[in-house]
Amino acid sequence: MAFTIWTLLIQTIDVKSTGINGTDIGFSTVNNWFHKLTGVHMSLYVITDWLGLVPIFVCMIFGFIGLIQLIKRRSLFKVDKDIIFLGVYYIVVIFGYLIFEMIPINYRPILIEGFLEASYPSSTTLLVLCVMPTLIEQTSRRLCNESAKKVVMMFSVCFSGFMVLGRLVSGVHWLTDIIGSIMLSVGLFCIYKAVVSLLCKEES
Repeated sequence: MAFTIWTLLIQTIDVKSTGINGTDIGFSTVNNWFHKLTGVHMSLYVITDWLGLVPIFVCMIFGFIGLIQLIKRRSLFKVDKDIIFLGVYYIVVIFGYLIFEMIPINYRPILIEGFLEASYPSSTTLLVLCVMPTLIEQTSRRLCNESAKKVVMMFSVCFSGFMVLGRLVSGVHWLTDIIGSIMLSVGLFCIYKAVVSLLCKEES
């Protein structure tokens, strides 16, 4: 709900043609102020772009776990329910990733390789903040080694923090793009966590 309201506000409050090539930008005063404050750092953009493969690799790991269970147990219904729902959750996240690429709300503050690209919400931030918490959640239930759990948690938190700040400071997104991604990510993960908790209660 917060994400929906935020998206509507972006399209109605302080909308001015101050974006690149005269594109309309909501909250234009704040967005332009923050963009001028941080500047553009393409090296940071490239680094965070490549590191965006990490959450995709995490998705592949859990997909592989589900596949192994399917092969061993010879039935989709015998695969752990939380793994099945995790796959559904990842599909929803990827769908959200793609739909905002096709339906632009805002455009980037700069051209990327000469092209004007959709900017809202930050798809890389969305992917990271939706996937990395599931890594913490899954390992906390599946690993017995407490030290390993702490390492995974610290890595996930530090990595997520670096990615969010990196995309924000790189200057390839507006401030409101990052805020929107955080809102949507938190909402989607809360739904995922609630459903998994219910599934675990049913199994126990």
